[in-house]
Amino acid sequence: MAELILSKLFSLKERVAVVTGGSGVLGGAMAKGLALAGARVVVLGRNEARAGAVVAEITAGGGESMAVVADVSDRSQLEIARDYIIQCWGEIDILVNMAGGNIPAATITADATIFDMPHAAFEEVVSLNLLGTLLPCQVFGQAMAEKNQPHGCIVNISSMSAIRVISRVVGYSAAKAGIDNFTRWLAVELAQKYGDGMRVNAIAPGFFIGEQNRDLLLNSDGSLTVRGQKIIEHTPAGRFGKSDELLSTLIWLCSSGASFVNGVVVPVDGGFSIYSGV
Repeated sequence: MAELILSKLFSLKERVAVVTGGSGVLGGAMAKGLALAGARVVVLGRNEARAGAVVAEITAGGGESMAVVADVSDRSQLEIARDYIIQCWGEIDILVNMAGGNIPAATITADATIFDMPHAAFEEVVSLNLLGTLLPCQVFGQAMAEKNQPHGCIVNISSMSAIRVISRVVGYSAAKAGIDNFTRWLAVELAQKYGDGMRVNAIAPGFFIGEQNRDLLLNSDGSLTVRGQKIIEHTPAGRFGKSDELLSTLIWLCSSGASFVNGVVVPVDGGFSIYSGV
């Protein structure tokens, strides 16, 4: 009996999930995890070949998935993607906003100051992360809200830099802090206007190795850089996270097991966010 109850609580069978940035290391892991939980997964990204590779892994494992090419900063592309998904699979139930990133020009290096940073670089990173979360929420969230019985789950991706000061990454930090606030705001907005079937939460990953941060955290021989060593020293778990360690939190937030969880930002960080270093 207990196994049946757990299966029902955390199953995503027949639900349609859209993962923006689903072709990256963490996005791909999330897409594959949702598929393992039973969801039909749309891997949405700008690079068709990379998105297709994730889809191929999902389908090889018996899951159902398709790649859709769209830029999260382009509303018209997202609307075309939304309409195509609904035409193919009937509805959209889950949105995971994994797309985002940083650029060197919005990062303050050791030999520079905040006064040197071009405002256009700051604007670009904030747009990529914050606007790149807002637009999918508007486009795909509307499809959830306009059902006969509105329901859907949005999971945004925050960061440790939203809650702790992490040197250098000024544009990225500001954008992720905005995502935290927007997550809470949107959770209230949708629940009040469309009912308790609409939920918005976020995950704040700690330090995981991906394409963008690998060279910052690891040397070519796999040893830690100075920055990587500092992070490990401030992570009680004593290591970086593994991509599949995000999956249980993601599946929980997307499932009926979290039906009364709304507007939270869940750290998955090995204790980084709670440790003072003393």
